[in-house]
Amino acid sequence: MLRASRGQAGGLEPLAAKVPEITVLFWVLKILTTGMGEAMSDFMGQHSVPIAGLVGVFGTAFAFRLQYRRREYHAPTYWFTVMMVAIFGTMVADGIKDGLGLSYAVTTPFFAALVGIVFWRWQRSEGTLDIHTITTRRRETYYWAAVLATFALGTAAGDLTAITLNWGFFASAILFGGIIALPMLGWWRFGLNPVVAFWAAYVVTRPLGASFADWFSKPHLQTGLGLGDGTVSAIELVLFIALVTYTAIRKNDIQGPGDGDPQPPRPRADHQPQGFLRPQPAEG
Repeated sequence: MLRASRGQAGGLEPLAAKVPEITVLFWVLKILTTGMGEAMSDFMGQHSVPIAGLVGVFGTAFAFRLQYRRREYHAPTYWFTVMMVAIFGTMVADGIKDGLGLSYAVTTPFFAALVGIVFWRWQRSEGTLDIHTITTRRRETYYWAAVLATFALGTAAGDLTAITLNWGFFASAILFGGIIALPMLGWWRFGLNPVVAFWAAYVVTRPLGASFADWFSKPHLQTGLGLGDGTVSAIELVLFIALVTYTAIRKNDIQGPGDGDPQPPRPRADHQPQGFLRPQPAEG
């Protein structure tokens, strides 16, 4: 049944969950967008800061407009929004650091606190952080606020280890690769709460993908391979388009009708969080 109520963003409430099912391809695309956001932001910033700012602000606003006009998950729209948030989140983190002259040792805990505040407000308002319950405008708004905050935190954390601590991009990528394995292992083998495991891994995808992108793109003097931000951006964009197209055709990342919690806004007392990694449905 169609719901006629209006959401906070001025549009109709969602008909179904507005985020994809969590599969292996979800994590691949998420890490790819983080690297692409890093490379594209740096590439545009090197050529024209005003143009980069316009693309980041208006591109992100346009992406959110498309996303909020949808009443259910749509792969190209969702992943385009993630891509723009990745670019804009990088610009925010770098802009605060450069504009205010703050070190990454200061901005990293600042963004960590911001992420914590978003999660606290979300949990207090909705009673759950489970992404399988993104079925109202308010929850969708909290979700995207968390995504943006995690992108900014990941940008600062990745640069903190690679630049401030002088570990280099490759060593940072290996470090965050090890860190992201911890919540996955905790969920898989030791019963870690799947919602906690999901968001812990989600935060780390940003410095992981960005560190690899910087390692490929930055000059040798900056411990990179010197391919250039433009080249890395183009390669990742082609891969991104190909994977999103594949996802849109297959449609195996659409949550089932029983995965969400559309009514009421707060979950039932017996609500259990959904899995950290949901199996893909068998092909017919």
